[in-house]
Amino acid sequence: MNLPNKLTILRTIMIPVFLVFLYIPNLGMTGSIVAAAVFIFASITDFLDGYIARKHNLVTNFGKFMDPLADKLLVCSALIALVDLNRIDAWIVIIIIAREFIISGFRLVASDNGVVIAASYWGKFKTTFQMIMIILLVLDLDYPYSNVVNLVFVYIALALTVISLIDYIVKNYKVFIEGSEK
Repeated sequence: MNLPNKLTILRTIMIPVFLVFLYIPNLGMTGSIVAAAVFIFASITDFLDGYIARKHNLVTNFGKFMDPLADKLLVCSALIALVDLNRIDAWIVIIIIAREFIISGFRLVASDNGVVIAASYWGKFKTTFQMIMIILLVLDLDYPYSNVVNLVFVYIALALTVISLIDYIVKNYKVFIEGSEK
């Protein structure tokens, strides 16, 4: 098993570790800091595994399948936990998760038609802001205007989620039209 695939597996294993530290009641801020650190490290492995796989031509079918799955599991687990902890509204998380399902469906149909849909800049911005938003909400810092800062990142991440979805649909709608004509 190559290094990028090991990093993907490590990221998947870090999800329950992240959740345990997020939920341990008596740890307080220490638990939040450790949970945020685990999330940050897991997010960094997401960048590293793709970079290493492309740079050293280590792309595998396992990686193509597991990397996006591990990413979605990490983000969705964090968001669902944050809803449970009353740090983000459920309707926002529903939109974010729905976008992930829609894009995954798009990619599946495209793949079936021999088309690869690469990540767009909008998708990369979306991911960056979602990661920052999750880290801020996990830390749940108490400083002046922290709620405002958190809300700004939530709504930027939400806007980028919708914009990136529209971008994917506009750029790739032909996958559905051409696929249905076969």
